[in-house]
Amino acid sequence: MTKHYGSIEAGGTKFVLAIGDEHFNILKTNQIPTTTPEETISKTIEFFKENTVSSLSVGSFGPIDIKPESPTYGYITTTPKAGWANVDLLGKLKGELDIPMVFTTDVNSSAYGEMIVTGGKSLVYFTIGTGIGGGAVQDGKFIVGFSHAEMGHQYVKRHPDDLDFAGVCPFHGDCLEGVAAGPSLEARLGIRGEDIPTDSKVWEIQAFYIAQIAVNTTLALAPEKIVFGGGVMTQTHMIERVRKEFTKLMAGYVHVPYLLTDYIMTPSVANNGSATVGNFALAKELDEKNY
Repeated sequence: MTKHYGSIEAGGTKFVLAIGDEHFNILKTNQIPTTTPEETISKTIEFFKENTVSSLSVGSFGPIDIKPESPTYGYITTTPKAGWANVDLLGKLKGELDIPMVFTTDVNSSAYGEMIVTGGKSLVYFTIGTGIGGGAVQDGKFIVGFSHAEMGHQYVKRHPDDLDFAGVCPFHGDCLEGVAAGPSLEARLGIRGEDIPTDSKVWEIQAFYIAQIAVNTTLALAPEKIVFGGGVMTQTHMIERVRKEFTKLMAGYVHVPYLLTDYIMTPSVANNGSATVGNFALAKELDEKNY
């Protein structure tokens, strides 16, 4: 009997819901705007009641509580997303859907999907969009400790032409997310990122910050690949800008034993769909464990 698996990519802008087969092909998908928790989660539950699956993986925006022994396991915790702090996302899903579930971050799901598609075992995935997050896989397993990583909130050296910009992170001001996430573009120029000309100085500033996180990741984890997804990186000129800045900032200190085009990449899965593939794979693994 063919089994179906479910994916929820719970983002701050939209929830992407999908049903997949055992080969991770998408059979059905739906997008729900992230409005109130009550409305968004209710519509999500309705989708999976109408489209039954053997198991389900949830990759959520955060911060989230991923420790099963914690009293707030499955919660979205201190998110700046209005109305979503301290929401028991996993508990509400489990209360209505009687199936095994995986709960992790959206960027962990994306990292896992890229691992599945590329065949690598050590990579780091960053989303550069409304916010910035990073997920790391090493030897096929997520790197976690007392919680998941929050790579998007690392501090970065300021660009000399950007010193007067305070940053948009409500917690830290000018951390990486504060100076390089999508909303920072509009905060600087009053123009949405997709409407900014490609020759604008702001893209050079963005690349300087994003390249720093690639350098930091290389020095800290030495992965096989660093993948940059998210809305900002759909600007086709950005990935090459980041590679050039990476080379300058690394200054020959560490030799990366791969072509730079194979090391610093945009996603291998089209339309930022890495999280969906990762969720299908995680759901399938959970189902096989429980079989």
